Amino acid sequence: MSGHEFQSWFPESGGIDYDDTSTNITEATLDEMRSIAARYPQARSALLPMLHLVQSVDGRVSPAGVQACADVLGITTAQVSGVATFYTMYRRRPAGTHHVGVCTTALCAVMGGDQLLDRVCDRLGIHEGETTADGAFSLERIECNAACDFAPVMMVNWEFFDNMDPQKVDELLDALASGETVRSPRGATLTSWKEAERVLAGFPDGRADEGPTAGEASVLGLRVARERGWRAPDAAPPLPSVDDPVADDQGGSQ
Repeated sequence: MSGHEFQSWFPESGGIDYDDTSTNITEATLDEMRSIAARYPQARSALLPMLHLVQSVDGRVSPAGVQACADVLGITTAQVSGVATFYTMYRRRPAGTHHVGVCTTALCAVMGGDQLLDRVCDRLGIHEGETTADGAFSLERIECNAACDFAPVMMVNWEFFDNMDPQKVDELLDALASGETVRSPRGATLTSWKEAERVLAGFPDGRADEGPTAGEASVLGLRVARERGWRAPDAAPPLPSVDDPVADDQGGSQ
């Protein structure tokens, strides 16, 4: 048997911190959890958005949040924590006011994603998975941001920042640290990570239409096709159904 073993990018993600029992969950929060559960034919389907709501209140998946989700949905705390520790969008430790994600997968890596991650680490004085002492920033290595046409990309509070380089990283972090208004080139004006989590829980903030619906790189192929008169070939006629009569050699049907 080989002495080598798989190395995860998330070795320190760990479980939920049950030693920290602090919470900001109120009866109003529980009412919102119930309203989320009521949207689904099976209430337990609401667990993912409910966990985002917990994060919008407590800044992480808290023990109180796990218990609240279990109580509202009628499932066990083990089932809730199993989901919360499976998905990397759920934080086991408090996130910063601004949560920074740097993509280092495939094309972003080729285009300098690892250098961007190192730059953020140096500027903030933290490593991936950590939060600054003042609570202003947290940092995550992202496994594909699904924006390869804008590589290398970063996210802040789940909003895209495209075609990044070390200088742009410095400018972005400086602007956020000084409290300047920062807007995503393909999205909304940044608020905070907690506020973004509330949107993911299903409570719109009215900013969904800020920014373009698609960036230039995403629609370039469509623009070229229109300029050159290219179009997709006509669809082939559907194959006969197995229930349709099949013509025999004499032109009849079987």
